Amino acid sequence: MKYLVVLCDGMADTKTEKLAGKTPMELAKKPNIDALAKRGECGLCRTVAAGLKPGSDVANLSVMGYDPAVCYSGRSPLEAASIGVDLKESDVALRCNLVTLSDEENYAEKTMVDYCADDISTAEAAEIIKTVKEVFDSEKYTFYSGVSYRHCLVVENGTTDLGNMTPPHDISGRVIGEYLSDSENAAPLIELMKKSYDVLKDHEINKKRIARGKRPANSIWLWGEGRRPALENFREKNGVSGAVVSAVDLLKGIGICAGMATPDVEGATGYIDTNFEGKTEAAKKLFSEGYDLVYVHLEAPDECGHRGEAENKIKAIEIIDNKVVGPLVEYLSASGEDYRILIMPDHPTPLDTKTHSSEPVPFLIYDSAEKAKGVEVFTEETASETGLFIEHGPSIMNRLLKIR
Repeated sequence: MKYLVVLCDGMADTKTEKLAGKTPMELAKKPNIDALAKRGECGLCRTVAAGLKPGSDVANLSVMGYDPAVCYSGRSPLEAASIGVDLKESDVALRCNLVTLSDEENYAEKTMVDYCADDISTAEAAEIIKTVKEVFDSEKYTFYSGVSYRHCLVVENGTTDLGNMTPPHDISGRVIGEYLSDSENAAPLIELMKKSYDVLKDHEINKKRIARGKRPANSIWLWGEGRRPALENFREKNGVSGAVVSAVDLLKGIGICAGMATPDVEGATGYIDTNFEGKTEAAKKLFSEGYDLVYVHLEAPDECGHRGEAENKIKAIEIIDNKVVGPLVEYLSASGEDYRILIMPDHPTPLDTKTHSSEPVPFLIYDSAEKAKGVEVFTEETASETGLFIEHGPSIMNRLLKIR
């Protein structure tokens, strides 16, 4: 038996006037997904338990079968694992975004123009983080370069008691002052952010980006603090070998901490221009190498949701259906082996709010050896109408694997 998870990050939405009262899932042409839905099991799943923040960290841990209430220790340590940072027990890791802020003189009066600095390339970002390291690295602080706008800061003998270190994608278009933590423990980190603006605003990379009509990465933004995680080995926990295909350090970090394979895919960006075909081929290769379960994470719907890009969010879903789901169903069907597929978002990222929400998400489980009576099309509403509801999110993996 082979198992495929297609995790469409942030795909779920609410009906919006931007789409004449529809959701992207309702408008997207997704014949491959809908064909599975007609013969599969559909319902809703609560991936973000009460009291937890609706981040991709918490939600993806849940879908992978790990209870965040038990094992979650912060987002950034998972990302640190992905880029090879070996955290000590006394270390605290933080996500370091490269962002675009407006140019008001007072830092607190600046606006979050873009949480990802126009999807800055990894090569450009590496040059900027190199400068950040030269200026700010010390015995206490060490910066590490990651992918695109996503990087890491490790604080030696740090604390996670930092107040509200707000994710930058939660405050797009807003003045940042009220979202800067006023915790005394966070004050040195806020000071790093303020100083970084003066260091980066005239950086050569940013001058070149501005000349090309791109937004500058003119500040770092620190958030997602946490300590080294301890996840049970995926194979020992579930009895099957697993692998994660993703462009996102967070997902690779979860995979690494869970003892799963995490191959790199050239051209995987996490946005709608990502190498969808490359991810599909990576999944096929993993199955051919004997892995039982492949978790294909696709960030594009989430990124489009954060940016309020309605048409692109629809397009992202359609591309996933055409370039990922279709070819992988064809591959698994031709293998001659029975297979089960789980398709779902980790959390909603509504176009109207441009940030994550905690509402339950639709899921679809298809079994090649069983023909269930499903729904005509896979949407938030049709999944809800089935009446099937999984309250404890981490049990969705047991349901896929038929573990009681």
